[in-house]
Amino acid sequence: MNKPDKKIINFIQKHHVLTLATSTDNIPWCANCFYVYSEEDNVFIFTSDHNTKHIKDVKENNAVAGSVVLETPAVGKIQGIQFTGKMYVPKNDLFKKANKLYLKKYPFAKLMNTQLWILSPNFIKLTDNRLGFGKKLTWNK
Repeated sequence: MNKPDKKIINFIQKHHVLTLATSTDNIPWCANCFYVYSEEDNVFIFTSDHNTKHIKDVKENNAVAGSVVLETPAVGKIQGIQFTGKMYVPKNDLFKKANKLYLKKYPFAKLMNTQLWILSPNFIKLTDNRLGFGKKLTWNK
């Protein structure tokens, strides 16, 4: 499997909230989701309720975009990723593995009535000003 650069993976693993962008009928929507990242499968794992706007959108159009950012007022420390990908409900072995990873990080999720989702990126761009102003690393599936 073609894996992202280790700098991209390290950034993703240091954070836990992604902004998810969805769209149906040319109407965009954003939602923030707690995630866990599986380096082995190169996927974001998160839960969401079926009645949310973003999940209703995904059921019609599973092509999504998003970002994960480090909030900082220091320009020289700005870091973040932007990505595109596809979302789907995991099945069988992937479900078991994803569920185990998610519940390990967020055990309270066991008490919630939500659905586990996979976001499989097909493009990731990391901007990391610590590597030089405007320095970007990209990955394509």
